[in-house]
Amino acid sequence: MGTLGNVGKALGIAGGIAVAGLAYAHVETKLFHVRRVTLPVLPPGQRPIRVLHVSDLHLTPSQRTKQAWVRSLAGFEPDLVINTGDNFGHERSLAPLLDVLGQLMDVPGAFVMGSNDYFAPTFKNPARYLLADARVEREDKVALPTESLAKAFTDAGWVDLNNSRGLVELRDGRTVGLVGMDDPHLDRDLMPEPGRVPGEEDAVLRLGVVHAPYKRALNQLKDDGVDAIIAGHTHGGQLCLPFYGALVTNCDLDRGRASGLHGWPGPRPDREGGEGSTWLHVSAGAGTSRYAQVRFACRPEATLMTLTARVA
Repeated sequence: MGTLGNVGKALGIAGGIAVAGLAYAHVETKLFHVRRVTLPVLPPGQRPIRVLHVSDLHLTPSQRTKQAWVRSLAGFEPDLVINTGDNFGHERSLAPLLDVLGQLMDVPGAFVMGSNDYFAPTFKNPARYLLADARVEREDKVALPTESLAKAFTDAGWVDLNNSRGLVELRDGRTVGLVGMDDPHLDRDLMPEPGRVPGEEDAVLRLGVVHAPYKRALNQLKDDGVDAIIAGHTHGGQLCLPFYGALVTNCDLDRGRASGLHGWPGPRPDREGGEGSTWLHVSAGAGTSRYAQVRFACRPEATLMTLTARVA
């Protein structure tokens, strides 16, 4: 009986730890923060440009804490906003999305769509994310008001980069060249035809933008000569382990680049071996599917990217 009692006690402790971990993982979904990174990508002598990267909000009408946090991001006074998609978390999220993003939409910006901007989330077996390709085809997809969201963004002056090129003029008169792709996770990506938009020859830099950082998309953007690539989708792994990191990326990007600032295809350009690489920033995003509201060791985020001049 003593041995059985010890086993039962051990199982009880393990169960308690599991419950506590699950409870914390739900709490972490509300521990929003702003990551700060610096990229030396501007020509020598240029003043810094502050870029706010927002991704994977997965916003629902009931998420008051997240809504307040998104509104607060305007206080960082960015020069440029890049939205890498998956804004919707619910079929009725359009109005709250436009409300919380309202002040940011007054700032020059650009956007691409993610899969959750096209179709409402559905319950999925979490174990599928451990597969080489976690995508599944469903017949019960519910379409979202994608066109209404895109129209609101473009009416505000944001540039639609879904399989397109564009140019953004900052408030100080400088211009930024952009090239983007629609969501590779839905196989909607198509690299725009080679070339430059009128006026891009005077741009201080060029950025590549895509929702899901699949290798094929990153390679094409890098080959287009961009100074940096900005992406989301991975949720930083969403569930991470100390000393190990992200379990998955939900695409073919390696786990080591599930979030943060890296180089592509090799090390960062400012490190040994980084010759021939471009900068890559992957956002861990600010949300989760409403059917999997947990994060562990991977706080929800937006990123304030300070673009500075390269050393002459």
